[in-house]
Amino acid sequence: MKLQLFTVTLLKYLALANQAEGEKQLMSTNEYEGLFDDPYFSSMENTTYAYEDYEPSTPCNITVPGFNSLGLMIVYFIVFVFSLFGNSVVVYVVCYMKKGRASTDIYLMHLALSDLLCCLTLPFWAVDTHFGWLFGNFLCKLFSGFQEASVYSGVFLLACISVDRYFAIVRATRVLPSHHLLVKVVCSVVWLVAAALALPVAIKRESMYDDDLGKFICYENLTNESSDQWQVSIRLLRHTMGFFLPLLVMAMCYGWTVVTLFHTRSQQKHKAMRVILAVVLAFIVCWLPHNVTVLIDTLIRGETIEVKTCETRYRVEVVLHLAKVLAFMHCAVNPVLYAFIGEKFHNQLLLALYKHGCISKRLHMAYRKSSGSSIRSRNTSVTM
Repeated sequence: MKLQLFTVTLLKYLALANQAEGEKQLMSTNEYEGLFDDPYFSSMENTTYAYEDYEPSTPCNITVPGFNSLGLMIVYFIVFVFSLFGNSVVVYVVCYMKKGRASTDIYLMHLALSDLLCCLTLPFWAVDTHFGWLFGNFLCKLFSGFQEASVYSGVFLLACISVDRYFAIVRATRVLPSHHLLVKVVCSVVWLVAAALALPVAIKRESMYDDDLGKFICYENLTNESSDQWQVSIRLLRHTMGFFLPLLVMAMCYGWTVVTLFHTRSQQKHKAMRVILAVVLAFIVCWLPHNVTVLIDTLIRGETIEVKTCETRYRVEVVLHLAKVLAFMHCAVNPVLYAFIGEKFHNQLLLALYKHGCISKRLHMAYRKSSGSSIRSRNTSVTM
């Protein structure tokens, strides 16, 4: 009985205590209601925070972690040395030809000049990859324009050579005295078009200081709203005019040329077919990775392809650098494919070296005797 009375008394006490606590909380709430009537707190109360959507993450670095820019700079200098030597020899030999200069030789000389224009900018871009741009605003615009013009002119000249070989081999067009004048006019038009296409980049490029990188860069000075649109437009122009259209012309012309040579029994023309295949293969190997990688980067910038991780973005940047080096290497490969393989170029180079006393007459005559088709090669240019 006493236990039951104690239990009832304890329950009443807990009920009264709970009621008193509730009244105290209600008074506290009413007391603070006036405080939250202030406009500042009212605005905070009406603000909605999507905490469920918040995912703390660090932004991607501007530079690729662990990327060896010093190694890239050394590769640039190596390509510069080989390209400078090879293309200088080509220009010298073609200029030395006083007689028997074919239309292909004129195209080759302009192609070598285009490659020289490109390779002369390589030391500056090499320093830029590691130390930043140290050469001021004028040289930034100048070398950017040179690089763009050399890319367009080189690709256009390759297409012109393919058309020239098509008419010489497939159509068997007779070379007229006015043909050389036409070739010179075509080369002049190529340089003018290349300069016009390179002008927008040269105008927009400026030397500026990048706070994130902590060094000067040579880049297009654009607003955030127009930056991606500008880059996409320029890259699409490079893809169409600077690669796919010339590649289409080369594929059609060289395709017909190979078919024609395949049905002939001339060993000299079969050598020409091997050189042509090597030329097309080198062009595709050197330029296709660069264009595909730049196209992927363009789609990423245009948000057509969504990149969810920084690692993917870093991989694209690394491949962009490597593909660019491979494209620049085409400047050093051109002299080997178009000039050093051809027997005509061999003979003219040895003749020039002999005339200047660099090689003996015995060595010069020994090579001429070993080359059974040297006389025929001197009068034709099908192996180029």
